[in-house]
Amino acid sequence: MSDDNASQTPLSRYERQMRFAPIGETGQERLRSSRVLICGCGALGSVLANTLARAGVGHLRLVDRDFLEFNNLQRQVLYEEADVEAAIPKAIAAAEKLRRINSNITIEPHVVDVTAGNVLELVKNVDVILDGTDNFETRYLLNDVSVKQSIPWIYGGCIGAEGQSITILPGKTACLRCVMPEPPPPGATPTCDTAGILGPAVNVVASYQASEAIKILSGNETAISRNWTIFDLWENEHRQVSLESLSDRDCPTCQRNEFPWLDGKYGVHSAVLCGRNSVQLSFPNQPAFGLD
Repeated sequence: MSDDNASQTPLSRYERQMRFAPIGETGQERLRSSRVLICGCGALGSVLANTLARAGVGHLRLVDRDFLEFNNLQRQVLYEEADVEAAIPKAIAAAEKLRRINSNITIEPHVVDVTAGNVLELVKNVDVILDGTDNFETRYLLNDVSVKQSIPWIYGGCIGAEGQSITILPGKTACLRCVMPEPPPPGATPTCDTAGILGPAVNVVASYQASEAIKILSGNETAISRNWTIFDLWENEHRQVSLESLSDRDCPTCQRNEFPWLDGKYGVHSAVLCGRNSVQLSFPNQPAFGLD
């Protein structure tokens, strides 16, 4: 080790990030003491994990039950051909790569499905939940546990060149069921199996999610978005839909404290691959867009 490296402090590697005034050394220390659960280590999840590890989030808990395939490499940035050939689970391959990126943080991989039976243990002691999943049953389960345990979570989805994100602060913003009271029926709209997906769209949405997480974890919660943010990279569009009025809706979850996914009344019925439970939403006078 060179003398320059030997003289580095634990925060030296984040010097440029700390020069950003809203973060500073205080915010960086907050990041270092934070714990994040990333559900899904595929397209969104791999970008999220990579970004937050480099940002210095102190503990990343990674959950994914899938193994790598060659078609993942187009958009799942933590992996390489050797990982696919070795038949390594995504969570394990991600953890190995992240430990080489930042040896000063804790990486905790779990090769499991997220279910009502294990989600309370998975969210234990975490400060933020990040959505890198590919099915709405799991997202509604995350919404249930987020609201019940008062843990912020950040939803994200992509299909084609489109993507979107919602930041959910229990008790302060609308939750997923305020926006979509019931999960959409599967198979009714295009998925990334049929419509494809562009890597840049994944990077944009995951970077947006990561930025929102960094705001919360660094003590800048007031800076988070209260909007549904939608990107269309191909049509060069960026839209925001205010969700402020929805927080007063008679929501089954955040108003009536009903948690059917967490209680096991509605299960995650299948291990869904990319897009198989997508939904297409439309707003008045706006084109429809997909979720994945």
